Amino acid sequence: MTLCPPLPRRRRDAEMRAALWLVALFGVAVAIALFAGSNPGTVTLFWAPHRIDLSLNLALLLLLALFGVMHYALRALQALFALPGHARRWRLLQKERALHAGVIESLLQLMTGRYRRAVRSAEQALQLEERLREVRTRDDSLPRHLPQLRALAHLIAAESAQALRDANTRSHHLQAVQVLARTLPNAAQEETLEATYLFAARWALAERDAPEALRWLDSLRQGAARRTLALRLRLKAARLGHQPEVALDTARLLAKHGAFAESAAQTLRRELAILALDQTRDVAQLQKCWDRLDPQDRSTPE
Repeated sequence: MTLCPPLPRRRRDAEMRAALWLVALFGVAVAIALFAGSNPGTVTLFWAPHRIDLSLNLALLLLLALFGVMHYALRALQALFALPGHARRWRLLQKERALHAGVIESLLQLMTGRYRRAVRSAEQALQLEERLREVRTRDDSLPRHLPQLRALAHLIAAESAQALRDANTRSHHLQAVQVLARTLPNAAQEETLEATYLFAARWALAERDAPEALRWLDSLRQGAARRTLALRLRLKAARLGHQPEVALDTARLLAKHGAFAESAAQTLRRELAILALDQTRDVAQLQKCWDRLDPQDRSTPE
C-alpha cells in the first residue's frame, strides 16, 4: 500500500476556503428560496392616475439592481474625474524615467572617456530634475532617492569637467553638491559628503596641490578616513607634500588593510623611514623620529 504525499499547505488552505465559500453559497441560496417562496407580500406604487402593484420579491430585486447601477455609475464618475491626476502622474513618471536614463547615460559617457557628452548629459539630467520638481503638486510624491540622484549627476559633471581641465564647471558642480548634501538626511548626507571630499582630494592631487588634498581628506569622518581609498589618497598627498612621517603612518595602516604585497609594503616603509630620518635637523629631532619608528623599521639594514 502506497501513501499519497501530503498536499502543500497553501493548496490545502485554498481548497478549504473554496469549500467554505461553496457551503456559504448554498446556504444563501436556500435562505433566499425559503424567503421568496413563502413571501406573499406586495408593494403598491401610486403615480396618479396610475397604480402599480409589485411583488415584494420583485421590488427587492429592483432595489438591489438600482443600488448596483448607482454604485458602478459613481465609480465610473470617480474614475472620470481622476483621469487628469492619472495623466499628470504618468507625465511625472515619464520625466523620472528620462532623469534616470540621463544619469545612466552620463555615467556611461564618463566611463568611455566622452567627457563633453558626459557633462552635457549630466546637466540635462539636472534640468529634468528641476522640471520634475516644478510640475509636481502636493499630492504627487517624489522618489526618496531623487536628491542622491541629483548629487550623483553633479559629481559626474564635475569629474568630467576635471578631465577636460574646466575648473569653473568643476567648481560650480562641486559647490552645488556640497549645498545639496547638507539638505539630505543624516545617512545620505554623510555618504554624499564623503564621496565629494574624496573626489575633491583626488582632483587636488591631480593638480599637485598636496595641502588642498590633505584638507579635503581631513574633512572626512574617522570611519571614512580609514578606508583603503582614503588612505591611498592620503599616502600620495603626504609624499607629494614631503611629509614622510604622515606617509609612514598611512603606509602602516594600508599594510594592515592588505593594500600592498608584503615585500612592497616593507620597501615602501623603509623608504619613508629613511626620508623621515633625513628631514631631522638635530639630535633631539632624530631621537624623536627614531622612537616613533616600529621595531621592524628600525631593524632594516639602511
